[in-house]
Amino acid sequence: MSAQTNDSNKFKGRYNEPVPTSNLVSDENDFPEFEPFDEQATPRSHAPVGAPLSVQHVDMCQQINKPNHHTSAYDIQNLVVRRGMEFVMLVTFSRPLTPQDDFQLEFLIGSDPSVNRGSLVVVTCSSRQGGPWSGQIKEMQGASVTIGVTPSANAIVGKFRTYVAVVTGTGLQRTKRDPNTDLYLLFNAWAPEDAAFFPDEAGRREYVLNDVGIMYQGSAGAVSQRNWMFGQFERGVLDACIYILDASRMPIYDRGNVIKLVRKGSAMLNSQDDNGVLVGNWSDDYSMGTPPTSWTGSVKILLQYANTGVPVCFAQCWVFAGVFNTFLRCLGIPARPITNFSSAHDNTGNLKTDLIFKADGTPDRRHTRDSIWNYHCWNEVYIVRPDLPPGLGGWQVVDATPQETSDGHFRCGPASVAAIKEGLLCHPFDSGFVFAEVNSDVIFHKRDRYGTLSPFRVDKTHIGQAIYTKAVGSTASLDVTHNYKYPEGSAEDNRTMSRAEEYGVERDHSEVPDGQLSVSITAEKVMLGQDVNLFVDFQNQGEHPRTVQAHLNASVIFYTGVTANHFRAEDFTVTVQAYQTERVMLKVTAQEYLPHLGSQLSLHFIVTGQADDQSVSAINVTNLETPRLTVTVSGEPRVQQEMFVNVSFTNPFNFPLHNVHLAMEGPGLIDCRSRYYSAIDPQASISWNETFSPRLDGPRCILAVLDSNNLRQVWGMAEIIIITA
Repeated sequence: MSAQTNDSNKFKGRYNEPVPTSNLVSDENDFPEFEPFDEQATPRSHAPVGAPLSVQHVDMCQQINKPNHHTSAYDIQNLVVRRGMEFVMLVTFSRPLTPQDDFQLEFLIGSDPSVNRGSLVVVTCSSRQGGPWSGQIKEMQGASVTIGVTPSANAIVGKFRTYVAVVTGTGLQRTKRDPNTDLYLLFNAWAPEDAAFFPDEAGRREYVLNDVGIMYQGSAGAVSQRNWMFGQFERGVLDACIYILDASRMPIYDRGNVIKLVRKGSAMLNSQDDNGVLVGNWSDDYSMGTPPTSWTGSVKILLQYANTGVPVCFAQCWVFAGVFNTFLRCLGIPARPITNFSSAHDNTGNLKTDLIFKADGTPDRRHTRDSIWNYHCWNEVYIVRPDLPPGLGGWQVVDATPQETSDGHFRCGPASVAAIKEGLLCHPFDSGFVFAEVNSDVIFHKRDRYGTLSPFRVDKTHIGQAIYTKAVGSTASLDVTHNYKYPEGSAEDNRTMSRAEEYGVERDHSEVPDGQLSVSITAEKVMLGQDVNLFVDFQNQGEHPRTVQAHLNASVIFYTGVTANHFRAEDFTVTVQAYQTERVMLKVTAQEYLPHLGSQLSLHFIVTGQADDQSVSAINVTNLETPRLTVTVSGEPRVQQEMFVNVSFTNPFNFPLHNVHLAMEGPGLIDCRSRYYSAIDPQASISWNETFSPRLDGPRCILAVLDSNNLRQVWGMAEIIIITA
């Protein structure tokens, strides 16, 4: 038996034919140029009198359609349109049409296209019944006919092949396969019937059309930011996004369902269990790939994955969120990256983040399993949720960072933000996990010599302190914490927590009395290489003085809260008078932390104290600020006009920078470019010049990033307005 027979037989009993999972089909497998009617069929109309009708040329009218569909920015040869909105085609026949002539347009996607699956769509312009897409003749000039086609608002998203078929007395005579008439069909945030409809024009321009964004990082008390080049319109990116769906083997006929598509995308953007786009790496060893901090944007990552089929190394949460945002916006889905500061990753599946301390007050890292990320980035998509009760559509959390499995795959969402706020954790998908990320209580435990844990403090405000995204139409930040939860301790918050508990989420009910003594830590902003001044404030609300036996523990941590290196432990004593606050200033010198820093920039301080029978504790994360690159642009800011960009940097430190990688990118301006320096000595300067010719007009920017073995998170940006030629 031949291999071909074996291959076809393996589908018997389950499917008549294999399920189509690829948007790419070779020409030889496509429709025949002539398709006879069935033997029993009669002609659909009388054969026209005179010369036979044939198609001479098909024009997809890109100059008309792309502006109308907001797709002019796509750097692609073929037409790109959005579903639920009319586009026009100009078909030139061999002669003017007569009332007896009959023809149809055919749009095909994937292999084995099927009418009932929506992967073969027939559009007619006569009284004869066609498919779910509508068509009409808009204008006739001689043998040229302008035809308006409106894809259904739930059509499959992807790359369609286009044919024009003339009805003859015995069958259909089709045009030859012409790749120039292929069209890409996207979700449509402008069409009210589309599940990805966004109700506001400014929002559509921000969440679908903006190809540059901001990632918020740092910590709740010291928010930092860096730009990310989404580049969803750059050459090859749309095909790369379709390739991701093909690599996932997602059935073609499911690709019009926005819920299924974003869920599949969430799984495919990480490489865990499905050979997806990005490999996560939260270590300090990036020798086998590219450090997450050195990427300028999504384009290089997506093109590398599409060209090789091999997962790209490496990513952390903001990289996953940046590339996922490109994927979503490229396919027409309104999306935005979100940063949750003090984000809980609770390994025990409840609303308790347990921090364990030894009897002497020092952190017990061996027995602490939960972690608090300084920040965590995910995405939101704005979609209709017909599978949920009314009011739970709109913004939905989707997360491509591999943390926990969901239905057997590392993915998260879409989880309704409105449902999370109300504690309605019974609805799909993964709302309980996201709820814990923003609502967990931090429980401080003392562990005695026998292993018994005794809670001594509960902090209900530390987790989810602030949730940020970029504001519409500006570079300002937008605090969206109120979208996720009510004010701490309010009646609405108590109701939400009680409801969440009804759905099986375990909360903390420790009876820890409020003490009369408390402690807090603050630190001023500090540049890398400078000393850190910690201000520790002990407050006594009692009527008697208190003497506190205190302990400071200092570590370098990854932004995930995991300790990289411990570098200081110090005991000190402070007496606090009744109803007074006593401030202790502790200096942490650069000489102390620099040898332990590696490429991390976060210092973690914990102060614990004991006064009689009362224990106190406080946490502070101080992020060291880095110098900036200087990016300058010169030349006439005009489309297709040669311009120049310069990136300069002076090493301000007393140590050399080794293995320095510089990269720059600007969507619509300049493609990804890079340069390498083996070392930059102390006080030495570098200067890098490049030329470019803008492709797109309007507000644009160029981002440059410097990354080295011992200095990361260094970047600079230049903004410019390009005018049309």
